[in-house]
Amino acid sequence: MNYTLNKNILLWLKDNLNEERYEHSLGTAECARKLAKLYGIDEEKAYFAGLIHDCAKCLEKEKTLEILGKISLEQGELCNPKTHHAPVGAYIAKTELGVEDEEILSAIRWHTLGKINMSDFEKIIFLADKIEERTRPCEICEPIKKALKEEDGLNKALLLCYKNTIKSLVDRDLTICLNTIEIYNSLL
Repeated sequence: MNYTLNKNILLWLKDNLNEERYEHSLGTAECARKLAKLYGIDEEKAYFAGLIHDCAKCLEKEKTLEILGKISLEQGELCNPKTHHAPVGAYIAKTELGVEDEEILSAIRWHTLGKINMSDFEKIIFLADKIEERTRPCEICEPIKKALKEEDGLNKALLLCYKNTIKSLVDRDLTICLNTIEIYNSLL
């Protein structure tokens, strides 16, 4: 599949995402390409996955819930409505955008919560979503980018992301998904 030249997908994204989310998607795609190059992963495939990772982010709540009812979910995927767009996005990528690559579909599904033993490709999409430069604040991104340059950088950067997420959830008195704690502990 030619991942970068499908103009229909770009048009679909423009029609189905708001301007900020579209800009974030472009930033995630660019960041994913850079990280893929750094780690010897297919750059165009990473760009494509980054581009469509949030394809379900702007769906109406009713449509999101309808799709959630059609797919098999793992424990913890429903703990926070803000993460529902990830498994729904994988469904839309497959059914509406024609994506058949299971690695891309998995990276989309797990780009919010993550999972234990993510592949390097999944880690790259997860991290690119958090540190892209178009819409993410520099003060959050810079320590993660620094960690990426260290030995075992993908895992160190992931651990830092999970630390930030847990701290943010605690500071805001929000529920912490058990998967988040398990992934954090596994990265330690």
